[in-house]
Amino acid sequence: MPVLKFRVYWEEDESVYRDIAIKPNQTFLQFHQSILQSFEFDTKHKATFYRSNDNWQRGREIILEADNAPRKAEPLLMSDTPIAAAVKAPNQKFIYLYDFAKNWTFLVELIGISKEENAKMMYPFCVRKEGLAPSQYGTKGLIGDKLVEMEEKYDLNKEGMSEDGFGEEGEDDENAEDDEEEVAGDEEAF
Repeated sequence: MPVLKFRVYWEEDESVYRDIAIKPNQTFLQFHQSILQSFEFDTKHKATFYRSNDNWQRGREIILEADNAPRKAEPLLMSDTPIAAAVKAPNQKFIYLYDFAKNWTFLVELIGISKEENAKMMYPFCVRKEGLAPSQYGTKGLIGDKLVEMEEKYDLNKEGMSEDGFGEEGEDDENAEDDEEEVAGDEEAF
């Protein structure tokens, strides 16, 4: 069975995106859950997809739950709609909205089709992550945690910096003159 690969961009910053592989017979509900998981969002809020054209204009809606809101065209339900039913073009686009109060908007674009699925993978799944995911509930806590994780991962503490030869800006190195004399002596040998 073929596999579709979609790139899901955060509308605020296109350098933040996730690539998600999904089978055509899987539903928009599964796609919705995969997007939330890849951006580390919870599943507490309503969401919707819109089919879109190349200019990112909203078309037919694919909703999470049935509602009685008036629309020009009857919406499709995520749980009943396979991905293949809404993909009409080789570069099909969708707009994905999550949490209508916060209005998280993601631009979704079909970027590839593989002829064969990987039998070892459970679809849908995120095949690539680029950029730091936006914080769902404010910037202070989660971004602070992310920075702490980065410090620990790369050991960017003050002690590690000075041990590896990194000093404070403007600090004089007592051995700098000796090093320059050695380099000059080595160049004369050639």
